[in-house]
Parts: sequence; structure tokens; C-alpha cells
Amino acid sequence: MLFYDGFMPASDSRRNMRLHIAVYAFDGVTMFHLSIPQAVFGSVARLGLADWEVGLFTTRPAPGRESPESGIDSPASIRTAEGYLLDGLSGPGLAETADVVVVPAWFADGRQAGAELCSLLESAHRRGTAVVGLCLGAIPLAEAGLLEGRRATTHWRAFEPLAHEHPEIDLDDSVLYVDHGDVLTSAGAASGLDACLHLVRSRLGADAANTVARHLVVAPHREGGQAQYIERPVPQHPRADPVGQAMAWALEHLAEPLPVDRLAGAAQMSVRSFIRAFRSATGDTPAAWVRSQRVGQAQRLLESTDLTVEQVASACGFGSAVTMRQVFSATVRAAPSAYRRRFRTRDGTAPRLENRPTAPR
Repeated sequence: MLFYDGFMPASDSRRNMRLHIAVYAFDGVTMFHLSIPQAVFGSVARLGLADWEVGLFTTRPAPGRESPESGIDSPASIRTAEGYLLDGLSGPGLAETADVVVVPAWFADGRQAGAELCSLLESAHRRGTAVVGLCLGAIPLAEAGLLEGRRATTHWRAFEPLAHEHPEIDLDDSVLYVDHGDVLTSAGAASGLDACLHLVRSRLGADAANTVARHLVVAPHREGGQAQYIERPVPQHPRADPVGQAMAWALEHLAEPLPVDRLAGAAQMSVRSFIRAFRSATGDTPAAWVRSQRVGQAQRLLESTDLTVEQVASACGFGSAVTMRQVFSATVRAAPSAYRRRFRTRDGTAPRLENRPTAPR
């Protein structure tokens, strides 16, 4: 059972913020990939954060319901890769009224999405619906023309064939997700969690995303610009690893200057060895990681306190409000004051859906 021990109900205005999310289910989809958007987005409503509805739809009618008279919204069924039969799914009509359409995965054998799915995605996008391709779900988005001339990502093993089939796409294998506001793609498997939490964060704020992450017992925030494939994961027990020890120490000293030599000292390593070990563990530089942590802390303080921007800048170690505004705006795609107005938790201001932030490069 999932349990969150610090849940506080959202304000009435935020709880009443409606969002309809349609997740595409198809024969052969894995339960893991199909469950990610349902777990993340479904938790938003279950935790009382906002009125989000998540539903499954398919383009395949159930046996005996193939006739045109049955209608596109007749109950349908699919069989997952594990052999489970999912019945009673909605038809394509669910996607026609959704605010967000999610393709949670696709096949790795090179098969095409087909005209029906591509037309559905293209039509949804043209209506202003946000379209999300998680992991190999980027492939149908590419075939629908939604990624043409755009930066995107997918599972790192699919980069070569996708680049060959769609050279018009600017594929980036160094990130976890890429969000253009109207189209979002993520890298392989678990990075779908990061992308879905990012979508929650961009609409409801960092505090709401952290609440969902804690409920699901997953990392609350991995930057979109983090490498999707690293040889050695960040240690779960910091004291067992000098890099993890330095990271834990840095989180307790964000208000202070944190040049790389201080971090290396906390790890009891030389600067050169520390930089090499840090990049091996995280896929990022120490400076970029510290900057990300400071921005995240600033988001939380802007949402939940009355501190001025100058005070937030000092508490997060930016040195000055000017520096904080520059770094914060470049990362979140919103000025600190605008972010506070959008995601304020005390006054219950409901977040807007427009001007969604883009994951940093």
C-alpha cells in the first residue's frame, strides 16, 4: 500500500482545477509503462491536489464490437504484453475531449503506429491538446509529424533507428525529458516518472509534485537535462560513498557558497577526482547539480512562505536577487514573482495551464 504521512488538502480553487488525461492502451503494451501515467496523474486526485481525471482509451474494438454501428466510444479491450485482458476501455472519443493525450510506450521492433493513431494524435495536437510520448511512445509522435524540426528524446537504444527514419528530429540522448509545452517526450522506462512528475510540477507547482512523489516513494525531481544513462547510480546511502556524502552535506549548506573545492573537501577527495566521480555518478557537473538544488529550494520557498525574493535568494545561496532571477528564469521559464503568483499555496491561487515551462537543456 502506498502511504504519504504528510498530506495536506489543497485549497478549494486548486482542487477544482479540472484536467482530463487520456492514456493510449494497445495490444502488447507492458503493464509497467501503462501504469506510470495512471499512478502519477491519478495520485493528484486521490491526494486532493486537483480534480484530474485519467482514463484509458484504445483504437481497437473488443471482439464482437467491430461493426461501424457499435460506435467509436463503445467499450473496447486490449491484451497486455504480460497476457492480461483489459476490458471496458474507452474508444478514441476519449482523446477528442482530453486536455492531455499520453502514448505511454511503443514497440521496439520497428513497427509503425498506423494511420489511425497518427491521425488521432495530429488532430488532438491541432485542437490544442498537449501530447506526451513516454519512452518509445515518441515513435508514434514522430510518425504523426509532431516532432518535426524539434528537439526530442526517447529510449537511448531507439536513437539510431529513429534518427534514421526521422532525420528531421533533433534527437537528444543526454536528457530525461524534453517539454515544448504542447509536446513532451521522455527517455527510457523510469524517466517516464520524471516526465509525468514534471507535468504535475509545471501545472500545480513543486510542492504538489513533491507530494505525489513522496506518495509514490520516488525521487521528487530529476532535472530534464540529466543524462538518461549512467553507469553507476547516485548512492542511496550517502555515507557509503564519498560523492553521496558530499551531496548530502551540500543540501544542508545550500545558503553558503559551494564551489567545487568545498564539495571535494566534503567528499575527502581531490578536486579532479571528485569532478570525475561526480559526473560518473550523476551524469552532471557539481555546479549544475548545486544550481538545480538551489532552484528547487527557491520554488518551495516561493510557494509556501512570505519571504521576499531577496530573502529567498539568500536562503538558497544565490548571493543576490539579481543572480537568482537570472538562474531561476532560465531554468523554470518564469520570473520568481510570476512563479509565486502562479503556484502560491497559501492564498489558493489556481495555476494556469498556459505558458508551461520547458525542461532545461
